[in-house]
Amino acid sequence: MADSSSQPVFYSQDVPRSPGVYVYRNSAGEVIYVGKARNLRSRMSSYFRPSGALRSDPHRRALIHSIASYEIFPVATESEALLLEAQFIKQYKPRYNVELRDDKRFLLVCVDPAEPFPRLRLVRIRRDDNRLYFGPYPQATALREAVHFLSVRYRLRTCKVLTPNPETHRHCLEEVIRGCLCPCLGAVTPEEYGERLDEALAVLRGESRPLLEELTEKMQSEAAAMDFEGAARTRDLISCLKAMAEPTRRFINQTIARRNASSNPEGVAALQEALGLPSPPLLMECFDMSNISGSLAVGSMVRFRNGRPATAEYRRYRIRSEEAADDTAFMREVLQRRYGRLQREGGAFPDLVLVDGGESQLAVAVEVFTDLGLPSVPLFGLAEKQELVIRPNEAEPLELPRDHAGLKLLQAIRDEAHRFANAYHRALRNRRITDSILSDIPGIGVKRRQQMLSACGSVREIARMTPEQLAEAVPGIGKNTATRVIAYLQNALGEP
Repeated sequence: MADSSSQPVFYSQDVPRSPGVYVYRNSAGEVIYVGKARNLRSRMSSYFRPSGALRSDPHRRALIHSIASYEIFPVATESEALLLEAQFIKQYKPRYNVELRDDKRFLLVCVDPAEPFPRLRLVRIRRDDNRLYFGPYPQATALREAVHFLSVRYRLRTCKVLTPNPETHRHCLEEVIRGCLCPCLGAVTPEEYGERLDEALAVLRGESRPLLEELTEKMQSEAAAMDFEGAARTRDLISCLKAMAEPTRRFINQTIARRNASSNPEGVAALQEALGLPSPPLLMECFDMSNISGSLAVGSMVRFRNGRPATAEYRRYRIRSEEAADDTAFMREVLQRRYGRLQREGGAFPDLVLVDGGESQLAVAVEVFTDLGLPSVPLFGLAEKQELVIRPNEAEPLELPRDHAGLKLLQAIRDEAHRFANAYHRALRNRRITDSILSDIPGIGVKRRQQMLSACGSVREIARMTPEQLAEAVPGIGKNTATRVIAYLQNALGEP
């Protein structure tokens, strides 16, 4: 803690070179700015150097002259610093965080499905739209190198023109250096481009092992041929791709259908024929459940129109049933809530309903439709391991060829329901861990929780401490209380 004088004395040797969060206060003790840093000493020194105020813009100069005291909160990683910074900004609402627009959020990779030929873009804000987002990624330089490599390898367009055409190609050198599939010249169909894009997105989803193995062999070959410069470049690229897959990354794993089309008539027609349906299943709904031993059980409903995801019509459900770890009971509740409401409101029923599971899940769906007196809707289940289509009142499941367009459509809607349910469950789980897990510990009040988070940085960091370390870091907490807190958190988080 610095002096409370109008201009604090800054001793750089007292500030660690670790990641962390720093808080600036004015002479009245009001928090005026919260920032995070990879290196606290380096970042904070820039504010207190004589040249710092002279070379800064007016808002930054005003901030520097207003600093009367500061606090630092070292943490273990940049990710934890980011979370703590967000917590403090939400808590204190510092005026200069708004005025400076100091955006230090980690980068994300964004893909816009609405574009005829989507490209990989880097953004810092995930908006509530229909775009695909991967990340955030803590290592910006590595991410940029990796995205550039993926764009070149799969020959994706990099131009910023929303609708590439021959006119824009006059000013484009990508085709000359063979770095693009040249959709603006009609050199590739939307389907072909979509296939290459999906390969790149698979790497972003974490399916990078085959690519890393290929690059490792390339590096070894270059080294054996004494091309050490080439081997070093390949080595650095491998490091960049591995950095993207670090456990600190969180990604929005969304399936990407072919971007150029608004429908999938082939899959819909093939499904109608395979299942013997009286009409094409233009409107389909699929359900999936997600839970851990019944904890934070959730359900999802995804809707496909004309064989494509209708994301605005997705629904998610927090399970109200008290039956522990019973997926069939969870499925029953979600189906009752979904179609009971459609029945009451006179909504449109789907042409086909799919449940993720086998005979037991399908039997529940049949019972719900019967009990509610709902319209006759084709009901099916899809068993994940064998990919068998389960049909009501049929002794044998239907096994379709793996390359069957109808089966691929069923798999797509099933996988999307699974993703949507898991994403919701993960969000609830993370929220519980970060926001309320400490409040579940008997005898730990609000003030004590704030003290522990301020001193230690995160719930997970507390769980990794020894009782002696926690008691030393947080004044007033005895060894017995520290032992109890750590034991509770380790059990809740699954830490050793």
